[in-house]
Amino acid sequence: MFIPLYDTNRLRHIKQQYVTIGLIAFNTLIYFATALGGEQFSNAAVLGLGFIPSVVHDSVELAPQFVVIPESLSYITYSFLHADIFHLGGNMLFLWVFGDNVEDALGHIRFLVFYLLCAVAGAFFQGLVAWDSQVPLIGASGAIAGVVAAYLILYPRVKVWVLAFARIPLRIPAFIPLILWILFQVVMFAAGGEDQVSWACHVGGIIAGAVLVLILRNRGVPLLAGADEEPTVAAGQTPVPAGPVASSEAPAQPAPRWGRGSASSSD
Repeated sequence: MFIPLYDTNRLRHIKQQYVTIGLIAFNTLIYFATALGGEQFSNAAVLGLGFIPSVVHDSVELAPQFVVIPESLSYITYSFLHADIFHLGGNMLFLWVFGDNVEDALGHIRFLVFYLLCAVAGAFFQGLVAWDSQVPLIGASGAIAGVVAAYLILYPRVKVWVLAFARIPLRIPAFIPLILWILFQVVMFAAGGEDQVSWACHVGGIIAGAVLVLILRNRGVPLLAGADEEPTVAAGQTPVPAGPVASSEAPAQPAPRWGRGSASSSD
């Protein structure tokens, strides 16, 4: 429906989105490491590191050669595996566009905790609705769904560039594509959509992201923020002039000459 391309939301509290970049790099590295290992190695990685509800709930025992981690760790490890390059690319694109500003609002460490907890929530919800499933769950979609929900709560009116229907570029408020995306996940989950996609994992990540962002965001970070360059004034607060105000009691001063060697400041 919508493919996110770019947002106009600058960073305010951090200099660089180190965790977002690190997660993208790590997911990409894991994908190519498993893909280059061949089909047999990839299948072993999916069975050993993917989230399999029936294995975690002890109704099925995994073959010994595939037991490489404690079962409980698969609540996290599954989120770093992807089925193909398109699966990886879609998830990392969403993380690149929306993850930096969520990291900015939470801080580096809390964003990493937030991301991992959303992944855990996605797997947990999948395990609840498919308790005895023997199908491995893989992909970062649960964590990404949490990032999308957090961005919607933090910056619904920030303008984003998207491709509508994968071909029409539009610059629209973030709440339009994000609400539609979330509604689509919920509808597909309720309707019991295709088996290849874990809609339950997406819904679990959305719920976790919406709750956790309220708890983990930095003090002073507002909710439902407006678009960039759209100043907001708190109730009862006198707006601060954006520039010098001319006074009738003093003669106008000549404008300063800015040039080489003059002092200046930058953000």
